[in-house]
Amino acid sequence: MNESNYLLFAIKFYDNPQAVTKDDFDDDLKRIKYIKRLLKRYKKDGELKTYLILNHLTVLFNVFGDAAVPLLFYNLEKDLWPYIKSFLVFLKRIPEYPKTQIDNIEADSDCLSKLQEI
Repeated sequence: MNESNYLLFAIKFYDNPQAVTKDDFDDDLKRIKYIKRLLKRYKKDGELKTYLILNHLTVLFNVFGDAAVPLLFYNLEKDLWPYIKSFLVFLKRIPEYPKTQIDNIEADSDCLSKLQEI
């Protein structure tokens, strides 16, 4: 995925029957930015808003399906990948096949332990 095909990829997998405008699509895609902001805050301050991130991820998976995983990793900086992988492991959303570089990322143990407390 790259800048030139990112939007086409997102549109191809977007499935929200309630969305009637481009703004609806943009609002759903902005959830990735919200997740990014929340993960950066966690990295900086140690404050993890678990439920809020889970809510955003739930909506993303509802409207983009399994395509939400590559969309997330494309949009997040590599230093945030262990945190998002922790959430994806918790939600059992890491695809088993094909093997990708996602499999080589270590999940953040602190993040996983906070998720398991839920």
